[in-house]
Amino acid sequence: MMTSQAAPNFLIVMTDEHGPMFSHTHGHPLVETPNMDRLAQAGITFDNAYCNQPICVPSRASFMAGRYSHHVGVWDNATPLALDAVTWPYLLRARGYDAVLAGKMHLIGPDQLHGFRQQLAVDLHAQLRLGVYPWEDGIQAAPLENARRQDLVRRAGPGTTRAIEADDQAEVAALTYLRDPSRRERPFALCVGFIAPHFPLIVPEPYFSQYYPDRTDLPRRPDGRDEEPTAATRRLQVAYGYLQDHSAEEIRRARAAYYGLVSYVDAKLGRLIDSLQECGLAENTIVIHTSDHGEMLGEHGLWGKSCFYEQSARVPLQIAGPGIGAGQRVREAVSLVDVVATVLDLAGLAEDERRDWRLDGQSLRPALQGDRGALKDEVFAEYTARGTDRGRAMIRTGRWKLCYGHGNPPEIELYDLEADPGEFNNLADDSAYRDVKSDLVARIVAEWDPQEITATAIKSQRARKLIRAAQREGEFLF
Repeated sequence: MMTSQAAPNFLIVMTDEHGPMFSHTHGHPLVETPNMDRLAQAGITFDNAYCNQPICVPSRASFMAGRYSHHVGVWDNATPLALDAVTWPYLLRARGYDAVLAGKMHLIGPDQLHGFRQQLAVDLHAQLRLGVYPWEDGIQAAPLENARRQDLVRRAGPGTTRAIEADDQAEVAALTYLRDPSRRERPFALCVGFIAPHFPLIVPEPYFSQYYPDRTDLPRRPDGRDEEPTAATRRLQVAYGYLQDHSAEEIRRARAAYYGLVSYVDAKLGRLIDSLQECGLAENTIVIHTSDHGEMLGEHGLWGKSCFYEQSARVPLQIAGPGIGAGQRVREAVSLVDVVATVLDLAGLAEDERRDWRLDGQSLRPALQGDRGALKDEVFAEYTARGTDRGRAMIRTGRWKLCYGHGNPPEIELYDLEADPGEFNNLADDSAYRDVKSDLVARIVAEWDPQEITATAIKSQRARKLIRAAQREGEFLF
């Protein structure tokens, strides 16, 4: 059972763009993640956790509010969360918690706290003005044109960046906060946002040499042959400029840099956990480690995120702390909105109060106490940002994953993740799976109107484009 003593503290560590399969904790033979392994031994690791929109700002807005991004109207990387959105930091502070942020949460627009009492360190990505993002970050109804060539792969290697500097600042600020003696006076919720392993794929030594040149690899290919991209994949390749040839050595070097970034941020996770123990806070602090989305890393001919393949849509999720079973793995599918419901449940918000705020997630508390039977084993995700010409949605339940893009005809992908974990065999047109496909499509459209979602997202993007054009004109008038 969970402890009945004082309300638990929370240390929530959210990295950026980390696909869990790129870690030793989830079976990767090369990537060293001793502190994620340590959390796996101390608590519960969810093997099939997903984000609810695989791109930074919408995913994080959904995580902050505990609601799907279409419910909070955050469509792409240029949409700010509404100023009056109720978030878990607000709800925790209303119960007496000190809720603070150190580092990235990518809350763009005029409010970059959304309930956090204070930002303890720089959020490099939130500092970008709203107008920096092009309106094309959203759905494009017009045919896509090939974007400028990406140099992320060729730039990969050892070194430092502003992102590395920001992560180092976030770590120092978080450690300083935890070491303050006043932490024992009231419950706290410290959210630490690291940019790593998000690109640029540049990492300080010794982390690059830890993998390059001898401990790196190449993307998988089905039976060693070239893969025919789906329509959705081809749009992303065009929109992000991925239609170019990279040598095998360039790809190995880029993947090695990413692996180095994973180990770099894993070390930071370890120092934060150590600090809890050193400060006598571990016995009443729940540690949650996750990410906002994954990274394709060349798989299926893609880099970055923005799709529903496992590398992009899945995230690490580990929860450890007092009363939580040690060394357990959960295979049922869960998502980031479930994490929000869980935090609020553990903090003492009753189920009817959580329902009153229309949270979209289920609390994972029963699973933390050993009862996995209550888990729905179903997650929903959507995509309304750059690189698509329509709103897209995904449902994952049990062994099945279905990706849906509305149209005439609709674009549907159906994968059996047990038989085909690499998602190379689309079963959508196989008559043997007609009933499975029909059932999953019906589940999506029952709660998610693809035409309305697409139209609303495009209207939002048009409005923001008009406003920014007017603001730029105004710059010449005053």
